Amino acid sequence: MPVWLLPLLAVFSAQAQQNQAAQGSAEAPVAATLKPVVVTATRNERAIDDAPVRTEVVTREEIERTHARTLKQALENVPGLQLREVLGKSGYELSLQGLSADQVLVLIDGLPITASTSSTVDLSQYLLADVERIEVIKGASSAQYGSSAMGGVVNVITRRMPEGFRGTATVDAGSYGRQNDSGKNASANNRHARFDLSGGSEQWRLGLSGDVVDDAGFGTDPSRYPRQGDASRRQQLAARGEWRPGAQGRVWGEASRYTEDDIQRYNLFVPPANVPQRKREAITRDRVTGGADWRLANGVRAQINGVSERYDSRSGGYSNETLATDRNSRQQMQHVGTQFELPAWGRQMWMVGTDWHRETLAQTSNGLNELGVSGNAERTSAEVFVQNDILLSDTWEVLLGLRGQNDSDFGSHWAPKVSVRAHLLDAGGWKGTLRASLGQGYRVPNLKERHYLFDHSALGYRVIGNPHLQPESSTSLQLGGTLARGDGLALEVNTFHNRVRDLIQTDLANASVVDGIANYTYANVARARTSGVESSVRWQATPALALNAAYTYTRTREETTGLELTRRPRDIVRLGADWRVHSSTTLSLRLRHQSSELADTTTRARGPAWSTLDLALNYRLSHATTLFAGVNNLTNTQRDFGNPADFGPIAGRFVYLGAKVAFGNTH
Repeated sequence: MPVWLLPLLAVFSAQAQQNQAAQGSAEAPVAATLKPVVVTATRNERAIDDAPVRTEVVTREEIERTHARTLKQALENVPGLQLREVLGKSGYELSLQGLSADQVLVLIDGLPITASTSSTVDLSQYLLADVERIEVIKGASSAQYGSSAMGGVVNVITRRMPEGFRGTATVDAGSYGRQNDSGKNASANNRHARFDLSGGSEQWRLGLSGDVVDDAGFGTDPSRYPRQGDASRRQQLAARGEWRPGAQGRVWGEASRYTEDDIQRYNLFVPPANVPQRKREAITRDRVTGGADWRLANGVRAQINGVSERYDSRSGGYSNETLATDRNSRQQMQHVGTQFELPAWGRQMWMVGTDWHRETLAQTSNGLNELGVSGNAERTSAEVFVQNDILLSDTWEVLLGLRGQNDSDFGSHWAPKVSVRAHLLDAGGWKGTLRASLGQGYRVPNLKERHYLFDHSALGYRVIGNPHLQPESSTSLQLGGTLARGDGLALEVNTFHNRVRDLIQTDLANASVVDGIANYTYANVARARTSGVESSVRWQATPALALNAAYTYTRTREETTGLELTRRPRDIVRLGADWRVHSSTTLSLRLRHQSSELADTTTRARGPAWSTLDLALNYRLSHATTLFAGVNNLTNTQRDFGNPADFGPIAGRFVYLGAKVAFGNTH
């Protein structure tokens, strides 16, 4: 456990004992009954049932119920989301509706976060100490969010700080059994600690949060040198402040630092023997954000926010403990956005805004520049959007949007979007809502795809940037509806169809072999399409039992060859159950299934289907203290590491237990 948490935990434990004596135990409901308010769909607050754009929400209750530690774990039970490992390291990226992780925009409070390798965001690199909820929009949202949102948006919403003093602290530890790095089945191979503090008056609020995950790694045979699971230590510390001079607005700021130390161990066969290899990567992400939200006397609501972030990665490759490569990568990103909501004009609500974005990338290997340009790679963009929310009647609502983008390397582009929401049924306790949206997506190639060199020759491949890439564009159609009876039953069906032009793709069809090393590069595929159906049902079967199920069918096609796109499973299933066994005890089950997927278009190799089942148990010892335990991957499903086309789970069964303490204003 990190030393800086020990004094805090001592205070928390003492406070918990006082709370227990004063208050006794309290019953915890299976699920929250209040409908969440979402902001991602229209960039202003709307009740989820009234939002014209379909939004899926991972609540704080779900995060705590399933004991998620990282953004990856929080998202893995969202219907239709495919989480897959980032190439070359122990991280995870997100794909949805058959579109790649590069096409999904990840935001923290509406502001972008730097990708782990200047391409995709590593979802394992964001820890959840101060997260309130996560909102997911599927399909082209470019009219609201611009480039990189062609496939969808994931927006992490952090907690607002209330008046008074409140805090939580969590510690837990787990084991991979016989695969523990130590070789001891019962050792605490993975340890986690988290705290979140906030306090203040009506006008001033301050907060501090910290999170650390320390994993020793695991191996299918710990007595051998290779490790299938990397050893890593991830830490995140954030401080935030807020000034509320009155009901008309607030000013806020936050500074955070994330660090990671990751070690890979593997063998390279050099005839006649295996040679031990090790890669060590040290990562630092420094992020400063701030903004203001103000309601003016004339009824205009004005917002401005911005982020400055620096992401440094230093990786050393060792062969027989001799340093072979010393690679350094530095990314810097600045983003400033403004937004103005105009007073309602009749039944219309207008919004206009701007975004300015700049990013740079520098990379060296053994002191030599590895980019395809002299010096640093750089791009900037300036964007403007306008949105009109029209309430045609109490039944019908139309959302119109238009976004213009001027990129320093690719010039100007305009992307329109229209969404329709209709409340068509409200009788006999039943409510029915129809939603449809049609939008254009647009994404310029990122700096990695154009310039980055990812050299993993020790594993037999390199990925080389292509400076001649052209922007991707798409047309996205979403059509679906929701049928609900009170808070007890909800059925949802959504169909989607995405047509992509100049899709950027990489697999063996775009590779050449030089000196036994496969050199991959990125290429624009002429045209591709993805389509399918997403369906879900949520049922409060009894006051103590909540059930949910979801099924997503996805069909993809590369129009030139007629082949399906790689790494897109056709079937994804999610099943869940939350059972309040006792007033103080809740048992949760989460099942995930993913069908086979095409591994590469040359050999037509397919990765096998797989399923996992997680179990989580929460016992409320008192109003302030919760004990918990769980088993991830209860069935011990694990990929065949000898089959490069097997994309099943990397980790086998993982058993853990822990405790959470809350104090102060816990309501």
